[in-house]
Amino acid sequence: MSKRDYYEILGVARDASEADIKKAYRREAMKHHPDRNPDDKSAEDKFKEANEAFEVLSDAQKRARYDQYGHAGVNQQGGGGAGNADFGDVFGDIFGDIFGGQRGGGGRSNVRKGADLRYTLELDLEEAVRGTTTKIRIPAAVTCKTCDGSGARKGSSPVDCSTCNGIGQVRMQQGFFSVQQTCPRCQGSGKQIKDPCNTCHGRGSVEEQKTLSVKVPPGVDTGDRIRLTGEGQAGSHGGPPGDLYVQVSVREHKLFERDGIDLHCEIPISFVDAALGGELEVPTLDGRVKLKIPPETQTGKLFRLRNKGVTPVRGGVTGDLLCRVVVETPVNLTKRQKELLAEFHDIAESEGAQSPKKTSWFDGVKKFVDELRA
Repeated sequence: MSKRDYYEILGVARDASEADIKKAYRREAMKHHPDRNPDDKSAEDKFKEANEAFEVLSDAQKRARYDQYGHAGVNQQGGGGAGNADFGDVFGDIFGDIFGGQRGGGGRSNVRKGADLRYTLELDLEEAVRGTTTKIRIPAAVTCKTCDGSGARKGSSPVDCSTCNGIGQVRMQQGFFSVQQTCPRCQGSGKQIKDPCNTCHGRGSVEEQKTLSVKVPPGVDTGDRIRLTGEGQAGSHGGPPGDLYVQVSVREHKLFERDGIDLHCEIPISFVDAALGGELEVPTLDGRVKLKIPPETQTGKLFRLRNKGVTPVRGGVTGDLLCRVVVETPVNLTKRQKELLAEFHDIAESEGAQSPKKTSWFDGVKKFVDELRA
């Protein structure tokens, strides 16, 4: 029997809960387990100490006697050995971590759900905003129709595994413990295929190209996913198929840029329209609309067209279209056009106060230079 304090051995406080004690024991047992520390006598001793401490502290009556009388209170009750403590749940967790097996007796089915798949679907902006229905082709493993997913030749069936005799697990001696481990031959199914299916060669699934119809709801954006239930990889040995996740990727548009539920675009206008004002036709996803440009419009001015953006995929307020005007400098001027512009420039310079931003900018520059010289 260990003379060390049981609470100290497990590294818990004296008022630790039952869950804390179990967690601490599991940690110490995994750390000092003989199979993880072969030929290490000190680790084996610490493992036995942890077992002893857990046997007492996990039993409410023994713990009460220990708290009141110390080791003397539990010495006559058999403390210090494996005792009759119920280590089942804790040992099961530990053995599962150490040996990768399943705890308990009896076989476990190898019927498993198939893997989920992902497909990237590229859409034009118009398709993403309005919604669409499209067809995709994907390679996938589907349940073998010849054997219905069993993997055995038609007319035959899997037989009990010769290693585990159909149990699905084998018993192994690990140090001074006897543990059960998943059967390495049948992977826990308890069955072997002696006469495999000619179509799937015992796998239970075959590779095929599938054509699927995907309904894309209005308002989707890059990163959104559409789930197609049951269209993933086939399950093993008759298990259900996985799901297919269609990942949306919206192509770059030549006119519009999306920002959440709003759309943005740039509209070039002549400096005459910017100065005198006018009316332009601008594109939207619903067709062309007229946009009134007021006189003296500066480049970069934003015009908002209400409800000409995107309606969210889950419903809600429709976004707007924000049009940013860019004043375009004329090119390839004729001699007469240059003469008229030069004449306009002379008149504007003589009358002044027609370029407020230019004037305020130069005033700011002059003030900055004067302050530097001062």
